Amino acid sequence: MTADPKDADVERDDDLLTRNQASEFLQRFGIRMKPTTLARAWSVGNGPPCRHIRGKPLYPRGVLRGWAEAQDSGLRRASWERPADERRAP
Repeated sequence: MTADPKDADVERDDDLLTRNQASEFLQRFGIRMKPTTLARAWSVGNGPPCRHIRGKPLYPRGVLRGWAEAQDSGLRRASWERPADERRAP
């Protein structure tokens, strides 16, 4: 059984990306992180979560997308202003 060539371009949330691929993917969200920076961020606990298969770090596309979207604070008028999702309703 062969894979359908139309499925080759479909991006799935469960696709596993290498650090190089993850670095390129994050650029879509305006996040510029080199693969070495991703490695360092993971080791200190402030980067996107990844899994290791046979010692190789792999990032699920959906998890990476969620992490990237969570990095965006939204528009603010000043540095002291809290992001909109942290403001309390009157």
